[in-house]
Amino acid sequence: MLQAFIDWILHTVHGWGYAGIFILMMLESTVLPIPSELVLIPAGYLAYEGKMSLELILLSSILGCVAGGSLNYFFALWVGRPFLERWGKYFFVRPALLHRTDAFFAKHGAVSTFTGRLIPAIRHLISLPAGLARMSYAKFAFYTALGAGLWSVVLAAFGYFIGGNEAVIHAYYHYIILGVLVFVALVIAGYWAWQQRVTRQESARH
Repeated sequence: MLQAFIDWILHTVHGWGYAGIFILMMLESTVLPIPSELVLIPAGYLAYEGKMSLELILLSSILGCVAGGSLNYFFALWVGRPFLERWGKYFFVRPALLHRTDAFFAKHGAVSTFTGRLIPAIRHLISLPAGLARMSYAKFAFYTALGAGLWSVVLAAFGYFIGGNEAVIHAYYHYIILGVLVFVALVIAGYWAWQQRVTRQESARH
């Protein structure tokens, strides 16, 4: 069953080209378990072989991620938010929690959306709290594209340079993921330090 699913993804990338990348990355950015690694690493290798354009692969991937993330965002905004405001108390989601979520995304939504797009198992879900918190859609789309773009570059480059060697992919892929997670940690640490500095400056003015 799993192998048939993987074969379908690879066939879609090879047979549908850029439209297939767009569709698969859009689905990956909703709640469907489509691994972006199985989409972009083979696409990167096809670019190495001269069968696809690396620039168009990245563009298709980014647009697909923004489209899929937008579906989650608007679902949470138009369906999830009214539902939780009316019925959330029965699921231990009280108005105070929604207000805290709103305040958090108003202050930290940009970095949360950007870094969330780089963390496996979280990147396709970060759109939901952004929609629930009514984060600005323009800001949401920009930072989704930024995070998705970086993730797409990493995977497509991986496929471009060593995508033809499956043994190397299995040997070094977890190092790539670890490197991305370290990068995310550094971004969050830098953001926290910047926030602390801003807070101290504001306190000094008052």
